[in-house]
Amino acid sequence: MTLLQPTFFSPIIQYIATLQASELMFEIEDNFQKQTYRNRCYINTSNGKQLINVPVQHSKNIKIKTKDVKIDYKDDWHKHFLKTLKTAYNSSPFFEFYIDDLLPIINKKYNFLLDLNFSCHNFVMEALQLDIPFSKSMEYEKEFDGNDFRNLANVSKDPLKLDKYTQVFDTNGFISNLSILDLIFMEGPSAENYLIKQTLQI
Repeated sequence: MTLLQPTFFSPIIQYIATLQASELMFEIEDNFQKQTYRNRCYINTSNGKQLINVPVQHSKNIKIKTKDVKIDYKDDWHKHFLKTLKTAYNSSPFFEFYIDDLLPIINKKYNFLLDLNFSCHNFVMEALQLDIPFSKSMEYEKEFDGNDFRNLANVSKDPLKLDKYTQVFDTNGFISNLSILDLIFMEGPSAENYLIKQTLQI
């Protein structure tokens, strides 16, 4: 069993871990932590690595479980995300192939962040043509008896050294461990083969 955090269009490293698992469990009973991949991802734009953040409703100094976090739509962040995504990847080899399946996810106003993240995960699994069963945690366990990769949701300050693949804006130099969307838009059906060849570095 491999334990992961449900994240927003996860970084590539999370799907390297996913491909090595026979069964997944997602942690939903922990306390939500800000500035993690739970509600953010990074994509490649003409200006380099760009943060996409999903605003969430929260109260200062009040802990809230991951499963209870609600999305804040007052600034229509999803419209900005779609516009940025189109600008960044419209010329990528497989953007047109996947965008129709992405639109319902991006345009839908999910109440809970968890529901959005599971929709993102389901899209990626279908795009990669993977069928790995998953469940949700029933209680928080500080120590997990299995492959505990919850830390992959933390934004690493040190860039992971993954193998290079062609990116839209090569003039920026290769940017490692972006959102899985970057790999899917560039590699399409070959994305799975890329993930299989990577070494899991944590």
